[in-house]
Amino acid sequence: MTFGLVYTVYGTAVDPKKGNIGFIAPIAIGLIVGANILVDGPFHGASMNPAVSFGPAIVRWSWTHHWINWVGPFIGAAIAAIMYDNIFTETAVVKGKPNAMG
Repeated sequence: MTFGLVYTVYGTAVDPKKGNIGFIAPIAIGLIVGANILVDGPFHGASMNPAVSFGPAIVRWSWTHHWINWVGPFIGAAIAAIMYDNIFTETAVVKGKPNAMG
């Protein structure tokens, strides 16, 4: 879930090549958050944030496989950021000249 969220943020709000795309970024980010909640909510509470998983774990005192709620979002966000940066925001030099990004 965090992978999809970070990838959407990069694709709509952070990517310098996109320029100012106005109202599309908040709508796309809101839609991916809503989709994540609807799809994953019934399984484990739709937690894209480790802190959101921590409160219910304290109340229930249930720590079985809780580490997944902390490691998963960090790994998903890192993979999305690295993947988007390497695929869509290339800064490689071709034939001694910089590309369009500079």
